[in-house]
Amino acid sequence: MSMAVPSFTDALRNNRLSTYANDFLSSLILARSEAIKRGVSVTVRKSVEQWEDGWTVFVDDNADGQLNADEMIIHSHGALPATFTLRGNGNFTHFVRYLSSGASSTTGSFMLCDNKDNNDLAEPYTSRLLIINNVGRIRMAEDANANGLYEKSLNNEVTTCVSGF
Repeated sequence: MSMAVPSFTDALRNNRLSTYANDFLSSLILARSEAIKRGVSVTVRKSVEQWEDGWTVFVDDNADGQLNADEMIIHSHGALPATFTLRGNGNFTHFVRYLSSGASSTTGSFMLCDNKDNNDLAEPYTSRLLIINNVGRIRMAEDANANGLYEKSLNNEVTTCVSGF
């Protein structure tokens, strides 16, 4: 029985990480497709202090990255559980804007971590990395060497959950 508990716990953590990563990925894909469909800028913006506090997808009529009273909300997502962090790198600190072409206004990445030990490190099998390229496509980073840490590029493992990735 003691052998099964760690495996079940790991599977549960992995499932939660995948679920929350897919929730965020779906919001980004929604924003991109709505920007193309509507022919306007659509923005995904964190709702409060940090991305893990929730985010909103909205038509950004004036392309300023701010949700104004007259702009239409397409989708809102609530906060992630308290142990999770979701952070964008320097380009995506506050928002991601998709242009009417479907391209992102900048490139960058997001790091999702189960940070239950509160050390802000991307430890093996406790994180997911989402990367947005210059044409707006989003992809999950790979773990090329199968050590549980994701690489932003070849031999460039991400080891932090909150900055510098």
